Amino acid sequence: MKRFSGTVLVAFLVAAAVKDVGAQAPSTDSLILYPTIILDGEYVPHIKIEDVVKVGKRRFKSRREMSQYYRMIYNLKKTYPYAQIAKYKLLEINENLKTLKTYREKKEYIDRAEKELRNQFEKDLTKLTISQGKMLIKLIDRETGRTSYELVKELKGGFSATFWQGIARLFGSNLKTKFDPQGEDKILNELIFLYEQGLI
Repeated sequence: MKRFSGTVLVAFLVAAAVKDVGAQAPSTDSLILYPTIILDGEYVPHIKIEDVVKVGKRRFKSRREMSQYYRMIYNLKKTYPYAQIAKYKLLEINENLKTLKTYREKKEYIDRAEKELRNQFEKDLTKLTISQGKMLIKLIDRETGRTSYELVKELKGGFSATFWQGIARLFGSNLKTKFDPQGEDKILNELIFLYEQGLI
């Protein structure tokens, strides 16, 4: 019985791969092979199915709420790419730091990396609004698992972290802000998922 079900499964896959060929003999060019797993002693195709997103029509209590929602989408599109860059740059910096032996080498490397990042992104980042800056701080926490304050402290030391926290506070921001996907940032988290799926 196990052999029969396996044969039926292979026949099904071949039939699916050549469904439009008609009465012609199946060709290897049209055959699709899928990865398999063993389940109860049987080889079963293992295909990753993309998440299906069902988005209902969002209802707003007021025009102001609707305006805030669409402003959040606009701000997300502006800031999310920078959060992604921060994540990958942090991974790259940490990998490179592992190869360096002395404190001096590490400090010089961090200073060089900071200078490169400033030259590359400072002009664009200074154009962000205060609300976009606050969102970016949250997104960096979401993407890296550490607040901006923790990252600055880790890479540049406590004095720099405290200094930049003070500057952020002058502009109404807080580098210690965490991303809260179940609370305050629930709608933003949903929007991130939609943005990653290309739906907004």
